[in-house]
Order: sequence, then C-alpha cells, then structure tokens
Amino acid sequence: MISAALVAALVGYGSTIALVLAAAAAVGATQAQTASWLLAICLAKAVGAAGLSYFSRVPVVLAWSTPGAALIAATSGISMNEAVGAFVLAGVLIALTGAIKPLERVVALIPDGVAAGMLAGVLLPFCLKGPAAAQGLGWIAVAMGAVFVLVRLKNPALAVLATLAVGGITAFGFGGAAWPALALPLPRLTFIAPSFRLEVLIGLGVPLYLVTMASQNLPGFATIRAAGYEPPVGPALITTGGLSALAGLFGAHTISVAAITAAICLGDDVHPDRTQRWKVGLAYAVAWVGLGLLGPAVLLLLGALPQNVMSLLVALALLGPLTGALAGAYGPVPTRFAATITLAVTASGVAAFGIGAAFWGLAAGLAVVALDRAKAAVA
Repeated sequence: MISAALVAALVGYGSTIALVLAAAAAVGATQAQTASWLLAICLAKAVGAAGLSYFSRVPVVLAWSTPGAALIAATSGISMNEAVGAFVLAGVLIALTGAIKPLERVVALIPDGVAAGMLAGVLLPFCLKGPAAAQGLGWIAVAMGAVFVLVRLKNPALAVLATLAVGGITAFGFGGAAWPALALPLPRLTFIAPSFRLEVLIGLGVPLYLVTMASQNLPGFATIRAAGYEPPVGPALITTGGLSALAGLFGAHTISVAAITAAICLGDDVHPDRTQRWKVGLAYAVAWVGLGLLGPAVLLLLGALPQNVMSLLVALALLGPLTGALAGAYGPVPTRFAATITLAVTASGVAAFGIGAAFWGLAAGLAVVALDRAKAAVA
C-alpha cells in the first residue's frame, strides 16, 4: 500500500513538474510564488485525497490538472494576479458542478470530440517543440529519447520519470549544467491577491475549468468505476473545486480526480481486501506533503537544467495525453470537422479581444456543430 502510494505520487510529480514550472513562468510568477504554487497544490491534493478516501471508504487519489498547466503555459500577457483570479473561478465552477446538477448537464452538452479537440490544440504546440529542443541537445536528447521509448515498453507510467532522471544525470554530469548550491529551506505559502479581469476569466478561467472536468475528472471517475468502486462524484467535485479555489489564492492551479496514477492505487496488489484499499489515500496524502516540503530543492535542481532539456521533457510527457486527445477528437464521426476547427484555432495561439485561443477554439467548434445540426434538421 505504501509503495503503491509512493510510486503514484512520484509518477504524478515527476512526469509533469516541468510543465507546471513552465506555466508559472508564463504568468510571470516569482521564485517565491512558484514555490508557494507547488506547496499549495501538493497540500490541496493531500488534504483532498485523505478526506475523500476516509469519508467515502473508496480509494480516491488526486492529481494536478496537467492539461490545465499546459493551457496556462500557452498563455501570454497575463499577470500572476490575473491568473490567480482565473484559478479561483475555475475552482468555484468545479465545486458548483458538484453541487448543482443542471450545471453538470450543461457541461455534458459540449460534444466530446470538440472538448478533446480543444485539449489537443492546447497540447500540440508543446509536443512540436520537442524536435527543435532535441536538435540543440545532441546525444543527451538521444539518451533521453531512448530511455523514454524503452521504459515505456515496460511501464508507461514511469517513462517520463525515468527520462527526467536521465536528462538530469547527463546534463549535470556531461552536459555542462552547473550543479546548484542546494539548501533545504521550508517552503512558505504566499498569498496572492486575485485580479478578476473579464478577458482572463473567459479566456483562461473557463477553459481551465472545462479541460479539468473533461480530461481529468471524468476519466478519473471512470477509472474508479472500472476498479469496482462507486466514485463519490458530487463530494469529489465539491472538495477538489473548493480546495482548488483556496489553493489558487496561493498561486496553485486546479486539482482533480486522478486517472493514470489512480490505476496504480486500485489494484489487488495494493491490499488483498478491497474494503481496506481506501487507506492508500492516506498514504498518498503523506507522500504529497513530503513532496510539497521538498519544493524549494526541486526548483533549484530543475532551474539549473538547460531549457532544452525541460522543453524536450515536456514534449515527451505530453505525447500520451495528446494521443488520447486526438483519439477522442476524431472518434465521433459527426463532430470530426468541428474538432479539427477547434484544434486548429486553439493550437494557433491567436488571442482576440484579450481572450485566449482555447476559448475561441471551443467557440468555433461549437458554432460548426450548431451549423451542422441546423443543416441536418432542415434536410
């Protein structure tokens, strides 16, 4: 049980920490604000996982929103205070979705293909940066790519974590990266006053809510059901949304029910008695508290790595989510063209009226769907 929780936490942290740091950099977070972001989101996940698992007696593990971090990292012209306002809004919307059933039904009206197209459009630009980053790294990129491919054959969940380790070892050992003077100061939460600018709330807050719901919460609930448990959907949305809104005031973006890392914590090897597996949520919470306390040291280590290493790592880490998003976008035949429009507009990164591309991609896709349905109705 303890080993499963530790592996799940390390996989969740190591596989996408570079993307979270890219998101923090995109909104101009200071070193202190980035450290607060990491601590707040780790504590939110710990409290949420422990509370939901204990009260529901279902093994519920949480994750930070990986597509949400990609969405934030793709933005520009947004201050940290404005980003915090968007984070708070997204958290409140998630909580309201759990508390108000009609809102959940409104979200369900968005076609799956269009939602997946928006997610694919968010992820695609990061994956396309991988080859250019690899070109600048030479044999370090070869080592990282080889480890990623080989480990993925055996254990896909550990592939990015192993690639991060190899990238760090080769960069510090042979790539000219300077080893930082490590210190272990206790991290500190830093309150960041939210700024609610309408364009940012629409262009970042709403898409952050939608990608967190569509690409993480819903698959997370499906993963729990596949393991033979009934997920506490309402309480989970209210809890993760409320904690996201609170943690947002300290710089953190949204948390959600986990899918990939949840699978690690739901199998028979966790505990032979399935009625006792909920306790893995408690061990998972302890692991995330520990990772949160190590935040300053992690920032020093990753900050010393060459930017190309981080860019390549992010590109490799997002290949799996991009594959899933593309499959979802082009699965439903009736919405394939709408999904393509959504993907193209979102991936373009073009903002209009101060509102980000993800919103316009979703709006364009929904407009195409509406036109297609109107045509079918009069045919």
